[in-house]
Amino acid sequence: MGNLFCCVQVDQSTVAIKETFGKFDDVLQPGCHCLPWFLGSQLAGHLSLRVQQLDVRCETKTKDNVFVNVVASIQYRALANQASDAFYKLSNTKGQIQAYVFDVIRATVPRLDLDDVFEQKNDIAKAVEDELEKAMSTYGYEIVQTLIVDIEPDEHVKRAMNEINAAARLRVAATEKAEAEKILQIKRAEGEAESKYLAGLGIARQRQAIVDGLRDSVLGFSENVPGTTAKDVMDMVLVTQYFDTMREIGAASKASTVFIPHGPGAVRDVASQIREGLLQASSVS
Repeated sequence: MGNLFCCVQVDQSTVAIKETFGKFDDVLQPGCHCLPWFLGSQLAGHLSLRVQQLDVRCETKTKDNVFVNVVASIQYRALANQASDAFYKLSNTKGQIQAYVFDVIRATVPRLDLDDVFEQKNDIAKAVEDELEKAMSTYGYEIVQTLIVDIEPDEHVKRAMNEINAAARLRVAATEKAEAEKILQIKRAEGEAESKYLAGLGIARQRQAIVDGLRDSVLGFSENVPGTTAKDVMDMVLVTQYFDTMREIGAASKASTVFIPHGPGAVRDVASQIREGLLQASSVS
C-alpha cells in the first residue's frame, strides 16, 4: 500500500538502500520516506544496524599434534555511514567472516602446545579480532568483540589429561600423608624419649631416697643400740624388707611374683651376696 502512495517506512536500527533506475541513490534512515516509483526510484533492500553474533567452530592441530575444536564468537555490526559498502560489497557476510576466522585460528594455534592454547586463548581472540577489523572495515562492518568461548580437544586427550591431573594430585596427597606420618613418628619418639628420661629421673631419685633412708637408719640404730655393727643393722633391715614383701604378695589377689628360694634363711645369703658384690666393686675401682 505504501508503494501506491510512494511512501516507505524504515524501522528503527535499520537503514534502507534507495536506487534510481538500478543505481545507488541514497541511504534512508529510520522513519517515513517518499519514494516516487514512477520516477525510477525503488527500494533495493534493508540493512540492520544491530549487533549480530556469529559462532564459528574451527578444527585445527596444536604444536604437540593434538586436534582441537576452537569455537569463536564474533560480534559485529554494519556502520551507518558505510551502509552502501556493507550492502553492495559483500554478498555473504557470515561466510566472509568465517573464512577469516578459519585463516587466523589455523595460523595461530599450530604454533602453540595444547596447554598454551588454553592459557593464551585471549591472545588468539585478539589476533582474530585484529585481522577481522582490518579486513571487514573496508566492507563497512565493525567488529565489536571476539571471544574464544570453547576449546575442545579429542575425547581421548581429555581423558588422558584428567588422568594426568588425578595422578599428580594423588602423588601430592601421598607425599603429604607420608610427611604427616613422619611428623607423628618423630613426635611419638620424642615423647617416648622424654618419658624414659623422666622415668629414669624418678628411678634415680627413688634409689637415692632408699640409700639415704638406709644410711639414716643404720646410723640411728648404731647410736641407740651400743655394740651393734653396720652389718647387723643391714641384716635386720633386709629381714624386715623380706617380711614386708611377703606380706604384700600375700595381700595381693592376683600376684604373679615368685621368690626362689623363699625361706627366711635365704636372707643371710642375699645379704652376703650384696656385701660380696660391693667389695668386688670396690676392689675393681
